Amino acid sequence: MTGPGLIETMRRRSGGKVDRLPLHLERLQGSAAALGIPCDRQELTAAIESLPSSDHEQRLRLELTPDGGLHVETHPCPASDPDKIWRLAVARTRLDSTEPLLRHKTTFRNIYVRARREFPTAEIDEILLRNERDELCEGTITSLFLQMRENEPLLTPALDCGLLRGVLRQELLDAGKAREAVLTLADLRAADRIYVGNSLRGLMPAALRA
Repeated sequence: MTGPGLIETMRRRSGGKVDRLPLHLERLQGSAAALGIPCDRQELTAAIESLPSSDHEQRLRLELTPDGGLHVETHPCPASDPDKIWRLAVARTRLDSTEPLLRHKTTFRNIYVRARREFPTAEIDEILLRNERDELCEGTITSLFLQMRENEPLLTPALDCGLLRGVLRQELLDAGKAREAVLTLADLRAADRIYVGNSLRGLMPAALRA
């Protein structure tokens, strides 16, 4: 069986600037080294810088194939609604905290697809997954953040629970705006505020649907 490729999904501004580009490239390089995939940072940077200019913000997808091949494509950014509250549900599908691939953003997405299929997309915006110990991990396309009390840092599941090192997540941790914790459904229900987020969309308010 061929091993996984690696993916980075980023927001490219109308002037060509890519949000959090150094963090994205550092994650990609680290994952490539861990999985034995050839990766040339100069080639990555040159491919991004050579993209045609655009008057609109774009969703930039970079894929590194198992043999080191590089594919870069752009699409219109997803529409954003500042008043939207993301509707969350918790999947029956479980993550295995000992699975090393969970720490990397790979093309092996079957478990997230399976979790997504548990709920109608018209009713639920994002699905949260737990591990074998009932600890919250992440959403299918987002990191999870809980604010338990006003003016306290956000809490986000610890990497040891089995989840991706999200780029937005890392930025918030580095800035002291979030800290890692082991979180459960009880914490989710007790939180003052719930957020999900990723580097493409930013931090978004959310609510657990019954």
